Amino acid sequence: MKQAKDHSSTRTLKLFLLVENRLLREALAGIVRKQPDFCVVGVDRYTPSIEKQFVASGCEILVADHASATIFPATFVAHSLSLVPGLKIILLGMEEDPEVFLQAIRAGVSGYLLGDAGAEETLAAVRRVAQGEAVCPSKLCLHLFQFVAREAQKGSLVLNQRACAKLGLTPRQQQLISFLARGLTNKEIAANLNLSEFTVKNHVHRIMRQLNAESRYAAVQTVCEGGLGADRLT
Repeated sequence: MKQAKDHSSTRTLKLFLLVENRLLREALAGIVRKQPDFCVVGVDRYTPSIEKQFVASGCEILVADHASATIFPATFVAHSLSLVPGLKIILLGMEEDPEVFLQAIRAGVSGYLLGDAGAEETLAAVRRVAQGEAVCPSKLCLHLFQFVAREAQKGSLVLNQRACAKLGLTPRQQQLISFLARGLTNKEIAANLNLSEFTVKNHVHRIMRQLNAESRYAAVQTVCEGGLGADRLT
């Protein structure tokens, strides 16, 4: 009784179901239509003209199964999101493939459910996405965290080339700055570059003088800020 009361107090969500297999399509539509807070505004399989259908339907959430997702054009998700402001896309029945998952996240999906997700889990995911949340299986959440961490690390290694040119850093100095950004000690940098610790120490001191930086951290900050720190000191 409480669940029905909660649902009746929320507005009706307009869903468009995109499922390749007819039996699964009809079964999913039947389940969704029983929910008092859901309104199915379209049910179909993927075709090149499907975008016109869900745009005309006024749907708020597009739910697509794995079979449909595998035949989508590479730009389908991003293009669909641009066609319908505020549209949310959920993929269900997906495989536990980190690369496919990350690709879907980059494209802009708000929900990613694996093939073992049941009806209740799927309905709950739709409601959470409608409330502004993103939903993905805990099995893949760690992969997302690791991906973000790797990208952040790459960002510290791939220095702003314009800033480096502006600051007059040589390729070797850029390489050293990238190691400093990762928090490596002189000894660790020396081991990575096959140099003596004394040589690395001299390089670091020269970089600090060149950037008017009082510390290794300040030198990294100057480069990360695109040379702004150097401008303030000159």
